Amino acid sequence: MDSNNLLVPPITIHTSSHPPDSSNSDVDDLTPSSSAAVDHSPLSLQVPTSPTAKSLGGETLRSRAESFNSTAETTRSRANSFNSKAETARSRGNSLLTTVRSRFEGDDWTTEEALRPDKNNEKDFEVENSPFAFSPGQLNKTLNPKSLAAYKALGGIYGLEHGLQTDLVAGLSVDETTIPGKVNFEEATSPTRSQKPLEARRIIAQDVIVTDRQVQGQFHDRKRVFNDNRLPAKKAISIWQLFWNAYNDRVLLILTAAAVISLALGIYEAVGQPPQEGEGPSVDWVEGLAIMVAIIIVVLVTGLNDYRREKQFTALNAKKDDRQVKAIRSGKSVMISVFDVMVGDILHLESGDAIPADGILVSGHGVRCDESSATGESDAMKKTAGSEAWQRILEGSATSKLDPFIISGSKVLEGVGTYLVTSVGVNSSFGKIMMGLQTENEETPLQAKLSRMANWIGALGTSAAGLLFFVLLFRFFAGLPDSTETPARKGQIFLDILIVAITIIVVAVPEGLPVAVTLALSFATKRMFKENNLVRHLRACETMGNATTICSDKTGTLTQNKMTVVAGLLGTQVNFARDMDMNDEEKAVLTLATAFGKLSPVTRNLLLQSVAINSTAFEGEEDGKATYLGSKTETALLTMAKEFLGMGPVAEERAGVEVVQLFPFDSDRKCMGVVIRLASGSYRLLVKGAAEIMLAHATQELSDISGVSLDTAVLSETASMRVSANIEDFATQSLRTIALLYRDFPVWPPVEVQTLEEDRSMAVFEDVLDDLVFLGVVGIQDPLRDGVAHSVKRCQDAGIVVRMVTGDNLTTASAIAIQCGIKTEKGLVMEGPKFRQLSDEDMDSMLPNLQVLARSSPDDKRILVSRLKYLGETVAVTGDGTNDGPALKMADVGFSMGIAGTEVAKEASAIILMDDNFSSIVKAVMWGRSVNDAVSKFLQFQLTVNITAVVLAFVSAVSSPDMHSVLSAVQLLWVNLIMDTFAALALATDAPTEKILDRKPTPKRASLITTNMWKMIIGQAIYQLIVTFILYFAGYNILGYNEQCSAEDLTQRYQTECGYLTGLAFETCQIEHCTEALNTQLNTMVFNTFVWMQIFNEFNNRRLDNKFNIFENVLKNQFFIGINCIMVGGQIMIIFVGGKAFQITRIDGPQWAVCILCALPCLLWAVLLRCIPDKYAATVFGFVARIWLAGARPIIRVLALLFRPVGKGWRQLSRHVFAPTRRFSSRTAGKIWKRKAVEEEEPRSKGAAAATADVEAGDSSEMAQLASPTAPPQQAPPPITLTTAT
Repeated sequence: MDSNNLLVPPITIHTSSHPPDSSNSDVDDLTPSSSAAVDHSPLSLQVPTSPTAKSLGGETLRSRAESFNSTAETTRSRANSFNSKAETARSRGNSLLTTVRSRFEGDDWTTEEALRPDKNNEKDFEVENSPFAFSPGQLNKTLNPKSLAAYKALGGIYGLEHGLQTDLVAGLSVDETTIPGKVNFEEATSPTRSQKPLEARRIIAQDVIVTDRQVQGQFHDRKRVFNDNRLPAKKAISIWQLFWNAYNDRVLLILTAAAVISLALGIYEAVGQPPQEGEGPSVDWVEGLAIMVAIIIVVLVTGLNDYRREKQFTALNAKKDDRQVKAIRSGKSVMISVFDVMVGDILHLESGDAIPADGILVSGHGVRCDESSATGESDAMKKTAGSEAWQRILEGSATSKLDPFIISGSKVLEGVGTYLVTSVGVNSSFGKIMMGLQTENEETPLQAKLSRMANWIGALGTSAAGLLFFVLLFRFFAGLPDSTETPARKGQIFLDILIVAITIIVVAVPEGLPVAVTLALSFATKRMFKENNLVRHLRACETMGNATTICSDKTGTLTQNKMTVVAGLLGTQVNFARDMDMNDEEKAVLTLATAFGKLSPVTRNLLLQSVAINSTAFEGEEDGKATYLGSKTETALLTMAKEFLGMGPVAEERAGVEVVQLFPFDSDRKCMGVVIRLASGSYRLLVKGAAEIMLAHATQELSDISGVSLDTAVLSETASMRVSANIEDFATQSLRTIALLYRDFPVWPPVEVQTLEEDRSMAVFEDVLDDLVFLGVVGIQDPLRDGVAHSVKRCQDAGIVVRMVTGDNLTTASAIAIQCGIKTEKGLVMEGPKFRQLSDEDMDSMLPNLQVLARSSPDDKRILVSRLKYLGETVAVTGDGTNDGPALKMADVGFSMGIAGTEVAKEASAIILMDDNFSSIVKAVMWGRSVNDAVSKFLQFQLTVNITAVVLAFVSAVSSPDMHSVLSAVQLLWVNLIMDTFAALALATDAPTEKILDRKPTPKRASLITTNMWKMIIGQAIYQLIVTFILYFAGYNILGYNEQCSAEDLTQRYQTECGYLTGLAFETCQIEHCTEALNTQLNTMVFNTFVWMQIFNEFNNRRLDNKFNIFENVLKNQFFIGINCIMVGGQIMIIFVGGKAFQITRIDGPQWAVCILCALPCLLWAVLLRCIPDKYAATVFGFVARIWLAGARPIIRVLALLFRPVGKGWRQLSRHVFAPTRRFSSRTAGKIWKRKAVEEEEPRSKGAAAATADVEAGDSSEMAQLASPTAPPQQAPPPITLTTAT
């Protein structure tokens, strides 16, 4: 860039003896001063000279209780008080400040410049009859990219509140439908607009929660103006387009062309050529017509099958994307669907949440977000409350570092808060990204593997068809000199050769293999959803069937997650237990009521603070009953406090407490904490966490729990050992042990500790987590789930190693693992800190015996998964926390908890356990194996048909004098329909049984076709070929047909046989006609026998092992029964009415009996094959394969040389003929679909516009003016002034 174009402002430094104005120091955090004006002047940055100085605009604290009636001396208390009369603890007016006159990007822009529409987005700025002050486009300007200038232009958090007609405290009203009043842009952003007085704001009890509140019929205007939080579904492929895609197959197109030519020649022969003497008109046109009809049927069945599959996956994706979020509606916290989030909603933020919509942070404590997926920013972004950002803008101290913006698609790493939704659905940042990323359904590994196998099989079939074509073509050319046929007839013979060859390719190419996987997956995922497994990624379904190890969490997965405090220790002396069976007379164990009755009021208050304030749980409603919602450990403690400490509503307990700093639970530290300000002005740190870890941080204890004051004493070694013994005792009873500790500080942050770089008023937790006072320990019981021991045993019988990965201590984890059956005598138990210190070699050597990993962190889980995969294991892992994301992603199959899991964990997982139950994982294993079995069954069936059909058609065509295959083109298309569609549906829908777990997992590198499958494929193909060849070559003599057409017999039985066999009168019935008719009957019997062998063999393929019961649970599979009825009915109908179309004739009862009796023994033959041990079969197959390869390699090389020119010609034909034709057809079809869609959309658009006009008429001229602001002028930026206060 030319340096002359750079606009560098002059910098002037002034020194003043007057401190900055601090008149706004007492302004409430969420209510701007009525005299505040929208300042368009350059802004300034306030820099404290002291690391302990804290401005009013700095980060303040809110309670998770979200109450608003605090009287504590703070601007924003834990209770979120908005009517505090006291002054803030640290006022900006009392601090020595250095004022730096600076600016952020766009701080000197006008409103029009800040909200200038982007190119191609002008329509987002124009909304007709809107009751709101802002358009979707204007709201988007705050985040495209993050813009404080746009935020300023919209009037800040309060302008947004007014303009969106919402309430920052009470949220949207559940009764809102249409909005009668209208707010314009000037009203919303006007500095003189009237403000809601604090007394008018609704005081809400956010601890009351209602689940599954529906919003249908509500928020009409909001949906009309801003849309809802749904992304438009990927445009479904119409059924007509699916039919076109099914037909747009190269082989079918070639077959269609051949059929059309055959039909044309047949019609020419029938109409343009006189029939030969003694014969009727030619009916060769029937074959061409029949092929075209068969192609239509194949296309229709394939298209309908694809349509059904698309519908199933669309429904699955809708379920996969839906989830519940916590919003504030009419002053109460409600759980709503993420799809029902509206602009103007107030949503809660908690650690682990995936943010569903764009917005502005209303209030929060320590909120940090990972925006890498949305903006590419890898650092955790600290969020500033919108009110603070607005205050800083008014004061002129805002900089670009202020970030009140919440971006959809990002994740909350830590902290709690609420935010105002400003953009949803397609208008949100995440929605715009996702609209450009909508892709087709993923291809699973099994589908890819089968596609490669299908190509390989198809290549072999194509080679056989090509060889057949050239053999018959040479015979055809060799016979031309002596042929007396007409030219049309010769052309028809050539086309018959071509059609048979092409049809063999149709049969040989197993395009049904990938379809079988899709059918099996769609069926399995639908059934798995009913069994509490929501499959997010299809590949997980098939992979889970081959899992070799499961790394499972304990809480909620192996246990019921219904926790109760059943024992504990107050101080270091008083033991208590809920169940008297747990009492130990030597320890003088008391009941809970007796033990808590000994507490003095001050100790009771301290214990209440430790339980109620240092907690993220809240009161709510579940199944119509009042309960506590949140972490089950915390709800157990709250229940104890309510029953034995006289705790009232949690909101009231938290209302009068000022929270100064919050330390969220961290799985690495195994603890959480909170700092509160006491009435005396001092500060108290409350900590709770894993008992044995917390004990190491304690140096003092309460000397007397009944004393009138909190007197402490040094924690002696004896007392420490006594506490450790109690913790160990609780752990052996499978109790989770939680320690409660505290420490008082005169100031916060303490002088001697480190503070956070971004906020010097916040202390580093590790620096204050020392010299704590031990308050007590509680033992929490979490009973095992019913049947979990049986489920673990079934996994172990299935060859799956179950490992427990838990945060509990070693003793508790071992005790529960023994109860579950996970821990065996030779199994290893290890703690996470020791595990992560092992070298890779040591870790690999001990992993086969590792059964329990206690005190583990999410990083330990990730390392465990990584090493197990390195050792070749197929790993499934469960997780519920945000930090479990890497392990869930790394595992072959990640299971997240549908109840206890965070949104981050769910997004990282492949399957969501909707009931958090280990038994559901076992169901996933069963269905995974069922999918793999379904594919193997279909593969075994199809390869048998492929081999038999191709060999039979090849041999019969080559040996036939007229070069006709015993299986005509139409017959082969019917067989192909049986193979590719009907059999796939029948064999892919068998539900799994418990017996499927009686075998070991299939190794990752195992072949798709096992030895047992090869045994059945080759064995059945040999039987079917022997039967069909005998019927074809020797059936004429075996059935006595040579005698039926003798001259004498023909004379005697002319009335009954000749007419029936030939359709001719006796006068024209000759011996050759009779012979031809009997040959047609024989060919019909060969075709009928062949099809019935496939039907019976389908039953054989229901089993993949060497067991004999092929009818097991067959009556439970209605698909299998129904499809077999269709195949049987279709075959019978074809034999009776197929006639010329299928080139067959009717057969009588004895002939039907011959067909069935020849086909039925394939069931008995399968029994004999299953009696052959697989190891003997493998030896035979290996020997034959070596001989075949030795002889086939030279032949393959010769064929490669011969067919290379043909291949090149085919590729050129495809490139220059088929490809342009396909592109032209696709474009034409696309234009037709698009034109239809536009024609259908226009009436709806007109109707919607009319309805909108009827709802409310309004003038949008003001909005139109704002939609076209002038471009910002090119001018030098204003001077930067540095002012130093002294």
